[in-house]
Amino acid sequence: MDVPVTNEFAHIGKSVIIKGELSGSEDLFVDGVVEGTIELRNNNLVIGPNGQVKANIHAKGVVVQGKLDGDIRASQRAELRKSAVAVGDVFTQRIAIEEGAYFKGKVDIQQEAAKPVPAPSTKSEVEAKSTAAVPVVSASSASATVGGGGNSMSPHTSVTKG
Repeated sequence: MDVPVTNEFAHIGKSVIIKGELSGSEDLFVDGVVEGTIELRNNNLVIGPNGQVKANIHAKGVVVQGKLDGDIRASQRAELRKSAVAVGDVFTQRIAIEEGAYFKGKVDIQQEAAKPVPAPSTKSEVEAKSTAAVPVVSASSASATVGGGGNSMSPHTSVTKG
């Protein structure tokens, strides 16, 4: 999910600063500064390499290439590119974190809305849940490498699935 290729997208350039609530019904590319909230529930958001966002985000898909301080609620997919610096929790169905990206927060993999979840028959709801194999850094001094061949996790790694 790169810069949207259709004509229906908005572009916030490097010199633009927005403070407040940002919402819309088209894809958005942010390369400037946004502080507040971003609501694009049926559309995609790309935070460009120069983007500096301090906001909680609700969107269909989110790609972070720049800096983000806030939670991501992506109904379909969240992606942190290698140049991303993201601090906040991520709630999504699918996530991709490139090697080299900095991420501090929690990942909560959501179940697809289209598939009804059957009630557990004999196990309690807590026992029926499983954890995802996505390393997540929870301590500021720890680091995790995502991608590559190994599947090593630091002792400061926590993963949850809800």
